[in-house]
Amino acid sequence: MNEVINLLKAHKSVRKYKDMEIEQEKIVSIIEAAQSASTSSFIQAYTIISIEDKEKRAKIAKLGGDQKYIEECPLFLVFCADLNRHKIACEMNGAEMKEGYTESFIIATVDTALAAQNAMVAAESLGLGGVYIGGIRNNPDEISELLDIPTNVYPLLGMCLGYPDEDNDIKERLPMEVVFKKDSYTTEGDTEKLQQYDDRIKSYYLDRTKGMRADTWTGMMARMMSHIPRPHMKAFLERHGFFMK
Repeated sequence: MNEVINLLKAHKSVRKYKDMEIEQEKIVSIIEAAQSASTSSFIQAYTIISIEDKEKRAKIAKLGGDQKYIEECPLFLVFCADLNRHKIACEMNGAEMKEGYTESFIIATVDTALAAQNAMVAAESLGLGGVYIGGIRNNPDEISELLDIPTNVYPLLGMCLGYPDEDNDIKERLPMEVVFKKDSYTTEGDTEKLQQYDDRIKSYYLDRTKGMRADTWTGMMARMMSHIPRPHMKAFLERHGFFMK
């Protein structure tokens, strides 16, 4: 193994941070790393907003599900899938952008996620820790109004970063055989592997919470996937120009 692979495999969510500011040069390096991520056809369809205003932080924390670490972390970033500047680019060149297509939405979403992952890995390489905030999509209209997000842009996720003030164990991922297939998609043997994985995840939570939590992976997924996730998102995306044509 090399240092990069070891760093990637050591990832863990960090929600408690030391009362230490992140040096400006490190922030610049993190954003530069994000911008260095792969991007479809050089489109670079994202914008990253650093939220420094305390009142905005507090509002986002509440809108995102009362996640106080949004207020407490030294650096909070909002990653937006962004096709607005591409419309400007078309106008600068006398062309009309074809708006609202599903492929454009996918490109912008993937570009943004890749940039966010680069940012997280870069931060961890600098001794920082962080956590992604999907709750940014709990109230996307309010978030967009708060951050002046225009049409053809939507807030995909948030990211808290700081110097870690906790050291959780690494949470084991799914067995490789379940997610890595050869030649075709097959589920043969997956149920048995998932049952074994459930046992290990249950032990992880029992140890981490001193017996207060005994979740399994399939149990958590069953609860999550049997509820409609953020049913407001389709209408919100359409209001922001993503019609999925």
